[in-house]
Amino acid sequence: MTGCRLEVCVDDATGVDAAVAGGADRIELCAALATGGLTPPPGLMAYAAQAPVPSYAMIRPRAGSFVFDAGEIDIMRWDIDAARTAGLAGVVLGANLPDGRLDAECLRQLAHHADSLGLTLHRAFDLVPDFRDAVDLAVDISCERILTSGGAKTALEGIETLAEIVEHAAGRISIMPGSGVSLANADLLRQRLGVTELHSSCSIVVREEDKRLVSLGFAGKSTRRTDAATVRALKESLRG
Repeated sequence: MTGCRLEVCVDDATGVDAAVAGGADRIELCAALATGGLTPPPGLMAYAAQAPVPSYAMIRPRAGSFVFDAGEIDIMRWDIDAARTAGLAGVVLGANLPDGRLDAECLRQLAHHADSLGLTLHRAFDLVPDFRDAVDLAVDISCERILTSGGAKTALEGIETLAEIVEHAAGRISIMPGSGVSLANADLLRQRLGVTELHSSCSIVVREEDKRLVSLGFAGKSTRRTDAATVRALKESLRG
């Protein structure tokens, strides 16, 4: 089996540097990964645009559901403009209706607004009641890939559904497993699904040593940070 590309999600400049140092093929650029990823600030977009690998900016204006009102959709358009101005390669989008289906009207508007940028459909996809319809919509609006765990908490737990999604996609769009992807399971996912790209945080737990920062609420007792050695090890495992 040919090599598999690795996308690493990061939420700060240190993460960008670690992803590059470890050999990531692409960066998903976010803020607040602890909440599933939000739109990164313009300064971080500009920083990532200087990296030697392509970065796609998450376009998500708040935590919570992916059901967006008109004002939030306007914000998402402006954030797409910011990603384009910064020189990023693409954006990561997703929107649902209250019943879980993809919001086709919203996504068509945003995809049209993102013209000339690459498009990834994010894990709003995992909430849909019918994966087949959602795949077909993603193809129709010219997404390059779908980031999904197969509707499960982790990609490994959703592996059988992922196999069905890959079969339905039939090469029309890349299916990129994500959530819980690690050195321990990446090869299994790749070989079982025949996918050509995987998504991982490649992060490690780091404890905050400054107790005053913790006591004043400026930091938690621990956090997760992108680790270059973990990126490198995972990328190496995907070269076979």
